[in-house]
Amino acid sequence: MSVARKVVVVTGGANGIGKTIATMFAEKGANVVIADIAEEKGEQLAASIREKGLEARFIKADVRQVHDIERLMKMTFETYGFLHYLINNAGVSRWKSPYELTVEEWDDVLNTNLRSVFFCSREAARYIRKNETGGAIVNIASTRALMSEPHSEAYAASKGGILSLTHALAVSFADDRIRVNAISPGWIETGDYDQLRAIDHEQHPARRVGKPDDIARACLYLCDDNNDFITGTNLVIDGGMTRKMIYIE
Repeated sequence: MSVARKVVVVTGGANGIGKTIATMFAEKGANVVIADIAEEKGEQLAASIREKGLEARFIKADVRQVHDIERLMKMTFETYGFLHYLINNAGVSRWKSPYELTVEEWDDVLNTNLRSVFFCSREAARYIRKNETGGAIVNIASTRALMSEPHSEAYAASKGGILSLTHALAVSFADDRIRVNAISPGWIETGDYDQLRAIDHEQHPARRVGKPDDIARACLYLCDDNNDFITGTNLVIDGGMTRKMIYIE
């Protein structure tokens, strides 16, 4: 999977899954732009990547603000002269009863998780389409777009919207040779993996809880130009959990 010397923007890249995605792309030789509102962590991550002799830069950006998105993509292109890939990873959640969820909380989740995917994709595509071979956009959705627990309405709506937006953009950007796909992670542990219980792993058909590396590798796969027949799809990475029927005996 060759992304060497390609330029990738990872939103929400300072923490969690985004941090692993940014690091793995850099390790594969890509020029990585880490975009996040967490300035200190973002700068630290970029510096730690550069210490390994790899290329990474941090650009502070609030993906709820369209002018920040425009500035992010413009600065990336001005820095490297290219933009090949975008990973729309930034996201927040609110686990709150629908009776108590405020308008402000609903709007914050939808603006961060869903609206940002459209505007980041649009602004990135303005530069990606300049490439002779185009490029790719990967949107991080969730299995919660397909199934739910109580009190997850805003998050579920935002992730479900990402799936629809993904196939719409894939069709709209086809003439510009830009592939657009989604990844729906299941349980991906970003904390202390060693603290997980046996039952946590055993409930998965794959017999383990997911790791951020599982998602990062999938991003590499979908960005690889050799996989240019894959667009408009949603790749579920959940250890088989959404295919497991559960009965109470």
